[in-house]
Amino acid sequence: MATIIKHCTCGNELTYEVCCKPIIDGKVAAKDAETLMRSRFSAYSLKNYRYILQTYILAQRSKLTISELADSSEDTQWLSLQVIAHYSQVNMAQVEFKAFYQIHNSYYVMHEISDFVFEAGKWLYADGVIKKDSGELSQERNSQCLCGSGKKYKKCCGR
Repeated sequence: MATIIKHCTCGNELTYEVCCKPIIDGKVAAKDAETLMRSRFSAYSLKNYRYILQTYILAQRSKLTISELADSSEDTQWLSLQVIAHYSQVNMAQVEFKAFYQIHNSYYVMHEISDFVFEAGKWLYADGVIKKDSGELSQERNSQCLCGSGKKYKKCCGR
């Protein structure tokens, strides 16, 4: 049975079926590095490690397995994505983002600048640098929930 998501987990206002699903299903290619980054985030949130592996450059892909990707994020629940900037050249691009996630009852942010290359007619993830402000976050009851719902934490995930 397919999972139906109302709003795409990548942070766009579109539905998952219109936004990231066609890219993840291989029906269309990501038009740019930011679109690929967003689809990778959605794939992580859906635990689609096959797609994630396919979107690495060949040099990185040959060093990873689907089970390694799954094991590394076994307890991770990806909550929301904030794209800060997207810089693009002809065959190279960078995307700066913050990905918010939960492991058990703790909340975290991963602030990364990711490098992408346009190779064999498609955008692929090369690698990234995690910024120093990444790490555990405190989620106050009256702060906005990190899941991206727009609700206060106490009225959303903090129940």
